[in-house]
Amino acid sequence: MFKTLINAFKIEDLRKKLIYTFLMLIVIRIGSQLPVPGVNRDYFAAWFAAQNNGAFNFFDAFTGGSFSSMSLFALGVNPYITSSIIVQLLTIAIPALEEMQKDGEDGKEKLQKITRYLTIVLALIEAVAMTIGFGNKGLLQEVNFINGLGVVAALVAGSCFVMWIGERITEKGIGNGISIVLLINIVSRMPDDFAALYQQFMKGQPVVNAVISAIIIIAVVLLTIVLVIFLQDGVRKIPVQYAKKMQGRKMVGGQSTHIPLKVNTAGVIPVIFASSLMSFPGIIMMLIGKSNIEGVGGHILNALSQQNWCSLEQPWYSVGLLIYILLVVFFAYFYTSITFNPLEIANNMKRQGGFVPGIRPGKPTSDFLAKILNYIIFIGAIGLIIVAVIPIFFNGVFGASVSFGGTSLIIVVGVVLETIKQVEAQLVNRHYKGFLND
Repeated sequence: MFKTLINAFKIEDLRKKLIYTFLMLIVIRIGSQLPVPGVNRDYFAAWFAAQNNGAFNFFDAFTGGSFSSMSLFALGVNPYITSSIIVQLLTIAIPALEEMQKDGEDGKEKLQKITRYLTIVLALIEAVAMTIGFGNKGLLQEVNFINGLGVVAALVAGSCFVMWIGERITEKGIGNGISIVLLINIVSRMPDDFAALYQQFMKGQPVVNAVISAIIIIAVVLLTIVLVIFLQDGVRKIPVQYAKKMQGRKMVGGQSTHIPLKVNTAGVIPVIFASSLMSFPGIIMMLIGKSNIEGVGGHILNALSQQNWCSLEQPWYSVGLLIYILLVVFFAYFYTSITFNPLEIANNMKRQGGFVPGIRPGKPTSDFLAKILNYIIFIGAIGLIIVAVIPIFFNGVFGASVSFGGTSLIIVVGVVLETIKQVEAQLVNRHYKGFLND
């Protein structure tokens, strides 16, 4: 491992990318400590601690604690994630957006611009809702228009800056920038979470009970990590044979290869999208000061909160878990459908003289790939659900209240693996041994 890291730093462009990514992450953590001017942070910290809804815990985990401390990056990348969901959903309903998506790099750049503008709009809505909802209750040090406007401007600017950092990491650093930002934010909260678990299950307990609790906690975390690794590395290889043909006086072709179809084709996107949508109603209601809703509305919000799932005292709230599972499956199929086109793959193979043994080129190959892909997507979605539900189950049954859960661990492990693979590919291209060969 250390030799691999040394080899990575020997390559100038890779070294620059690693250093650039590291410096951007430092900027993220510094920004997470800078307070929003004109805000009473003590009030908001006390208010946040009094909440029993898990929506804000999830939100705060994605911001690396910036939300609960009301720092400049309090909104984090959440507006960007939400806008990405909206834009990708609209590509199905709006033909113009669908054409942009199919229009190569130019179309993707146009969709990216729309996503950025929508991010600003959503950040503005969230910032205004927070300022109005909590301004008169103690959030603002001075309740007036100028101070409120300053708070809104600071929150929106912070969210846009985080989005900009994510895009710069993607362009000049290593890995997907937004995912990297999520990774560092989630990891920054884990020491506090493990300390909370220690306080809840081990401190003051008999030695035997404390040891058993520690073993169970470590086992759950390790089991989740192992399952995520297997899920991320699982591949179904579709054999492809290329026909021999004459080019001039030479016979070319005839080689065999394969199409690697990942079991978890959509990566961590389904759990991020599903979790964001599930937590969004609760966040909005709390931001406008309606956190203590009675009646049917209150039960619906409680059902959407991960904190209430698998609860033995209130099992009916676990219906939200069923909705979450359906959303994960939906987004797994949806995201794969917009990133992988079997017909395009089949046509490219046909033009190059390639074919799947036993399958006719063209439309039959496309149908075959689509059939295999549907099975794989379902298996991958089930794997994601299992990984996500394991920590939720233990949180619900044993009351282990932490910011990280299955969703966070999937994101952390998935992003780490993808980043390592990118470094690995660049090392292999330069004839260095990579992580996987250590």
